[in-house]
Amino acid sequence: MATDRMNENWARVKSQIEAVWSDHDFGDKEMKKARGNLRDMVNLIHEKTGEPRSEITQKIIAFV
Repeated sequence: MATDRMNENWARVKSQIEAVWSDHDFGDKEMKKARGNLRDMVNLIHEKTGEPRSEITQKIIAFV
């Protein structure tokens, strides 16, 4: 049950990330590697978008 809930939460977060940064392509492999680690996710988005890490963090926290 806990695994199902974690997978549902991850799917929601992933879809939010893809919606907010829809101009950029995030591969499944990259996303899985960063899953569960805010710093890694922020770094991944920063590398793809060039957006400041502080802004990325604020956006992610808003939908988590």
